[in-house]
Amino acid sequence: MTDSHADSGSAAPGADPAAARTAAGIAAARLRAVEESTATLLRETGGLTPTAVAEPSALPGWTKGHVLTHIARNADSLVNLLNGARTGQDIPQYASPTARDEDIELGAPRPLAEQLADLAASHERFMAAAAQLPDEAWTAQIRHRSGYLFPAYELPLKRQMEIEYHLVDLGADYTPGQWPTGFAEGELPRLAEQFEKTEGLPTLTLAATDTGQRAALGDGPEQLTVQGPVRTLAAWLSGRSDGTGLHVHRDGTELDHTALPQLPPMG
Repeated sequence: MTDSHADSGSAAPGADPAAARTAAGIAAARLRAVEESTATLLRETGGLTPTAVAEPSALPGWTKGHVLTHIARNADSLVNLLNGARTGQDIPQYASPTARDEDIELGAPRPLAEQLADLAASHERFMAAAAQLPDEAWTAQIRHRSGYLFPAYELPLKRQMEIEYHLVDLGADYTPGQWPTGFAEGELPRLAEQFEKTEGLPTLTLAATDTGQRAALGDGPEQLTVQGPVRTLAAWLSGRSDGTGLHVHRDGTELDHTALPQLPPMG
């Protein structure tokens, strides 16, 4: 479950104008990607049957209704962070540590039509809140619950991550092979960096055969080269695939994808 647990930090009055324009430009491009991913979300979920909300998803212990509700409530939680970036107020992402889970449990069994309307309405609230941010607010620092700070212009990307990953988690017809190319290209280095210093991993060299991207992670004595399309690499790194379709080599010898190491859950 990819939800970004964060608390809003301070806005950035007097931010450098050039930096503010750059941040706003990044946010604008990512908001366009959010619009496209949301259109896909609404199209894909519109094909679900009314009984689907009670069916199991790909996430242990969660039905499809849990996943749909989580996607909607995540949008509302990011509205809180956008408003915090705009106003400089300390607005927490969720009302309380337990509120997130309680809201998901409460909303999961709702009828499909209500769930789909909620997805659309929460997206509109997210986009409306984003539209209110002046350029300098996109440079505001947002504090993650675990303590690290990240700039507000990353919030649209976090929203797209929620949509794209959880569309796969629904366990319906949407697969990592359908991820937008730009999304997968961005996730490969981000995920590789996340696992770069994970203890116990062999030294892995990842090579995307369709984009030419390369990444490295792990520092163990065993050395593996992993090749495949960027979407397939990102799917494995994110825990949305067991690595089927990847080519694994050690000392020039090709191995089965089952030779891939077990990665920790995506944060």
